[in-house]
Amino acid sequence: MVMICPSMLSADPTKLGYELAAVEAAGADCIHWDIMDGNFVEAITFGAHVVAAHRKISKLRFDAHLMVENPDKHIEKFVAAGSDSIIIHPETTKHLHRTLSNIKKVGKLAGIALNPATSIDCLDYCSDIVDIVLVMSVNPGSSGQKFIDSQLNKISALRKILPKTTEICVDGGINDTTAKLCIDRGANSLVTGSFLFKNAVVSNGYASYAEVIRRLKN
Repeated sequence: MVMICPSMLSADPTKLGYELAAVEAAGADCIHWDIMDGNFVEAITFGAHVVAAHRKISKLRFDAHLMVENPDKHIEKFVAAGSDSIIIHPETTKHLHRTLSNIKKVGKLAGIALNPATSIDCLDYCSDIVDIVLVMSVNPGSSGQKFIDSQLNKISALRKILPKTTEICVDGGINDTTAKLCIDRGANSLVTGSFLFKNAVVSNGYASYAEVIRRLKN
């Protein structure tokens, strides 16, 4: 079963609560929160208080994708906010294994996000404590970018070396075509942003996401 994880970065910022409830009702499997601090990437997005507010209205898994420098300073905040997984970039911490271990110690899923130019070698000595590997098929920092085809080979390489229980998620440029390519290479989780929120059927001012999620899953 392929998991579909809507990225709230692409949702309408004036009605995040409605958008979250709508994608949950439409069959989404988890919610992806892109946390940016203006340092690791230029943009600044959601804080822990935003995640905490939406935790009250959803039962789905919340993934906190920390695109921030010094993620250790933020982990506790997003755990307290109700995040179920914490995903970090190896470039942002001096002690990758320790940071991942700290996430596991508080009972959360630990994830590594690999930028397009980041080698899978960083997993050599910590794959045993990683629950999620997030393959960035675009460069981090903004939504709506084109899928980078070279990341398909990275997905294939990861599937060969990781345990079957490790989730391989792909984030960036996901649509009907790229979703199938990623799944065929071994991905079992997809983050969808612009494609989902821009292709929903709108009726009476409200969007329905069920058909788009169904297309991605199939």
